[in-house]
Amino acid sequence: MPELLGADDSADGFVPRHDVVREQARLRPGLRIGKSRRVFEALVPAVMEQKVLAQEAWRGWGYLLRRFGVPAPGAPHMRVPPPPEVWVRIPSWEWHRSGLEAVRARTIIGAARVARRLEEDPGEARLRSLPGIGVWTAAEIRQRAAGDPDAVSVGDYNLPGLVGWALAGRKVDDAGMLELLEPYAGHRYRVTRLLESSGRRPPRRGPRLPVRDYRAF
Repeated sequence: MPELLGADDSADGFVPRHDVVREQARLRPGLRIGKSRRVFEALVPAVMEQKVLAQEAWRGWGYLLRRFGVPAPGAPHMRVPPPPEVWVRIPSWEWHRSGLEAVRARTIIGAARVARRLEEDPGEARLRSLPGIGVWTAAEIRQRAAGDPDAVSVGDYNLPGLVGWALAGRKVDDAGMLELLEPYAGHRYRVTRLLESSGRRPPRRGPRLPVRDYRAF
């Protein structure tokens, strides 16, 4: 539990170089980056979140958890994620009913088959060696399972715009985001967490993305 709450998180070497980062660090001295040390459990929701809106991912996660999750210790009315061997056995029609298309389902099943090795070595290279796991997904997994304060979610739909707007007053792409975050090497994820809490976001000018439902395909 202490690690999950970030008890061993260290901000050594973190030096705010922008006013907004300095202000957010002052307002949130208790920000800690926790780690679960459960790589596969972090991998499944991260894969579900690939290239879809959050509510689409949550819908699929909720369905599969209700169907295949196991009762939580001390709270049998709640469900916790099933072990890897259960994910491997989920039939194709249940993936479809959850709203996950075949690509993400195959990624989760493939990772479940090597889950033990992932727990032994949750490094970025090992994660990205798996089919369907790219730089964004590997970063999301390392943030949650390893508490990596430097894991940047490159490829995120909203993050470059948020970072660019907060640090430079303009929207940028992934390359521009990495350039702005370069002075914070070692703590780039920490900085994005602080910026997300600042409320500074570029104005919305386009229509909202539609919520897709793969169950109808």
